[in-house]
Amino acid sequence: MSETTETSERNVRKVREGIVTSDKMDRTAVVTVTERKRHPRYNKTLRLEKKLYVHDEKNDLKTGDRVRVMETRPLSKTKRWRVVEVLERAR
Repeated sequence: MSETTETSERNVRKVREGIVTSDKMDRTAVVTVTERKRHPRYNKTLRLEKKLYVHDEKNDLKTGDRVRVMETRPLSKTKRWRVVEVLERAR
């Protein structure tokens, strides 16, 4: 019985890639994630954009950076994501 409790891991967390659209808040950035999805009936490709509030501990994100974010526990009323890595810096 103790083997099952030791091998059980936490749930798999969602990972998304997006572009920083705002860095005005303290230790928080807004990341826009774009998803392409086909409409079920009309088969047209739609672009769906979601804004995620991301925890940025070091305050080093700038507008235009491409980042990878991961789901985490609630950090505030709206913040549920944290930065994993910066993929590309803004030019």
